[in-house]
Amino acid sequence: MGIIIKPIVTEKLTDQGEKLNRYGFIVDRKANKLQIKEAVEKMYNVSVADVNTVNYHGKRKSRYTKAGLLRGRMNHFKKAYITLAGDDKIDFYANI
Repeated sequence: MGIIIKPIVTEKLTDQGEKLNRYGFIVDRKANKLQIKEAVEKMYNVSVADVNTVNYHGKRKSRYTKAGLLRGRMNHFKKAYITLAGDDKIDFYANI
């Protein structure tokens, strides 16, 4: 499995992509900033200026069903915010 799992496409990050040239990705939890930078540059043919990462701890969830109370936890994951250098752009909708 690769370092980049999937891009994050939200209103907030779409707006930052247009204004600040910043994009978000869900990445492998064990990947470091240098590996993430290399993977994005290789996958999208862009030059990366900055990489910020955030580790998310999965929230505990519970729900009521016919079988009773079910408890569980969401998955842990890691986000990477990538700022591109120059006039580079990433178009997530080009491959659709």
